[in-house]
Amino acid sequence: MKLLIAAALSACLAVLVGTPVRAGGETPSNPEAKVYFANIRNGETVSSPVTLVFGLSGMGVAPSGVEKEFTGHHHLLIDRPPLGEGEDGADELAFGLPSDENHLHFGGGQTEVMLELSPGCHTLQLVLGDAGHVPHATPIVSELITITVE
Repeated sequence: MKLLIAAALSACLAVLVGTPVRAGGETPSNPEAKVYFANIRNGETVSSPVTLVFGLSGMGVAPSGVEKEFTGHHHLLIDRPPLGEGEDGADELAFGLPSDENHLHFGGGQTEVMLELSPGCHTLQLVLGDAGHVPHATPIVSELITITVE
């Protein structure tokens, strides 16, 4: 009986160890916080340039480098897997978001952007980052949406 229990516990532990952890850095977030696209919805067809307005509730916006409780700044993920997934997903959650054509930083505290996007389908996701561009301990992310640019 003890052998069966030990085997079951080992199997459960193996499953848990192999399961990716969806946690961010060390900065706490408000568990009620939400980030979202305020002016565009999943499945919309738009023209380029497209203006995106970032919505946030339950926390405030502060520029990068400013450490103030329950604040952060926006990051826009374009044409990539949802935050925490893909080849670099775990690093993004623990160590911060890179700055490249798929990861736009709004470290000045900006809450909207006008983007030139090529015709076709594009995925978009918002992520709130702390003073050092790291997602909060409980990451604040929007749903991943898909838009079509004509």
